[in-house]
Amino acid sequence: MKLTVKTLGLAAAFGIAAVPAMAQEKVKVGLLLTLSGPSAVLGQHARDGFQLALKDLGNKLGGRDVEVIVVDDELKPDVAVQKAKGLVERDKVDFVVGPIFSNVAVATHKPITDSKTFYISPNAGPSNLAGKSCDPYFFATSYQNDQNHEVLGKVAENRGYKKVYLLAPNYQAGKDALAGFKRHYKGEIVEESYVPLNTLDFQSELAKIASMQPDAIFTFMPGGMGVNLVKQYRAAGLADRIPFLSAFTVDESTLPAQQDAALGMFGGSNWAPNLDTPQNKKFVQDYVAAYNSVPASYAMHGYDAALLIDSALKATGGKTDDKEAVRAALKKAEFKSLRGDFKFGANNFPVQDFYLVKVGKRQDGKFQTEIVEKVFDDYADAYAKECTATN
Repeated sequence: MKLTVKTLGLAAAFGIAAVPAMAQEKVKVGLLLTLSGPSAVLGQHARDGFQLALKDLGNKLGGRDVEVIVVDDELKPDVAVQKAKGLVERDKVDFVVGPIFSNVAVATHKPITDSKTFYISPNAGPSNLAGKSCDPYFFATSYQNDQNHEVLGKVAENRGYKKVYLLAPNYQAGKDALAGFKRHYKGEIVEESYVPLNTLDFQSELAKIASMQPDAIFTFMPGGMGVNLVKQYRAAGLADRIPFLSAFTVDESTLPAQQDAALGMFGGSNWAPNLDTPQNKKFVQDYVAAYNSVPASYAMHGYDAALLIDSALKATGGKTDDKEAVRAALKKAEFKSLRGDFKFGANNFPVQDFYLVKVGKRQDGKFQTEIVEKVFDDYADAYAKECTATN
């Protein structure tokens, strides 16, 4: 610091325009994602999407060079808290992008936002952080957890399904998922089954489904859990008898492993790879070329997170020291999202469109979700009205 002051003084004495030290520093971004274990692919998509955006932005954010620090939260809240503290206290990052899972988001929220570090979620959107525990330093480029599930509840209601079996993992996002489904579905819930996180054997649940013969099942089973459930559901002969409605269970993170077992199964999403815009077509094409896989929504949200930060720093002239200016610039969301319409609601969660999607096969033999119909237009989450801290 003394050297900087002396240098600036010397420059002023000789009438030389001094360059602030800030202009020479890199913007620091920590990626706090699940990168190991059965659900690692989800974090990998978010990481790869973010890094692809950086490449498209010339490896700069708001005109400044970038240092990205990637850490694996291991899907363990206690581990994630320690790594989050390392990012904000030791590495002094300007932004944290993450996490994937909501139990990690809830655990790491306070240590990150209390340090006045901006926390941008490319996936996790637990109800408490969208509502009463909202925070001016927490933003989501994804959705509130309930919303994709609400799509399937609305579809089940519209299609006249009288009885539905519900299945989810026993953690916050699983509970939010089933709450979301039930917000628009008014028929009979024949069973509401919760299984331990990272369950890979679903034989007992499949036996119940076969016995109960519901009109449809709805499930939220991300990552490796979803891979196994879909394969076992198809192998049990249920796929052709009982419609499979889901969110984050048949998507581009799981389809490379599920393949034909998932064909024709339904999901709910705010985006799909076949969304017909020039920007999205280029993104999907570039992602496939770079990573040899079709991007999932996690990748799209990671890409948009980089665009969001870039837009905010452009608005502040690259400066990060005025936190209120950065916050206001983030809130404006002056970037073109890959999904199309995008703005932040009162709680810093997106107001956006949602679709029913269905698993199909691309011409190159890879699998992807494809839009069937728009279910909600410019849709805000149900918890925004409880938020008073972000305005």
